[in-house]
Amino acid sequence: MARMHSKKKGKSKSRKPVVELGRAPEGKMSGPEIEKLILEYTKQGLPPAMIGEKLKREHGVMYVRQHTGKRMLEILKTHKAAGALPPDLMDLMKKAVGMHAHLDANKQDKHNQLRLRRVESKIWRLTKYYVREGVLPSDWKYDPKQAELIIKGKA
Repeated sequence: MARMHSKKKGKSKSRKPVVELGRAPEGKMSGPEIEKLILEYTKQGLPPAMIGEKLKREHGVMYVRQHTGKRMLEILKTHKAAGALPPDLMDLMKKAVGMHAHLDANKQDKHNQLRLRRVESKIWRLTKYYVREGVLPSDWKYDPKQAELIIKGKA
């Protein structure tokens, strides 16, 4: 996939090992055990990306989908533990809220103004995608003030 804000053409060379879905590699944890761990970590307040890192480092689970047959967000949705907003959108909104706070204190920071525009354009682009896919309601719009309230409510 091409990069959004540069002229480079980024290419990913990462390939996952070929394993049948739902069949755990030998000597590893089973699917239900992994699901329990994911739900425990969610109750502790960890975002999905941190849960994945923790599963890799501490439990040796490289790919959740190969062990359980489902993606991590699918597991969270089936147990009604997923957040109202997708995690990637939340991460971008956190970044934008931090940049707005920085720009309120440093109004002449032109570099950060440019970066804020880029982050907000990514948010708008993701919002259009999630509205089109039905993840967000059709009247959902990104508003920096509203995003700040959402982020403070989460933190």
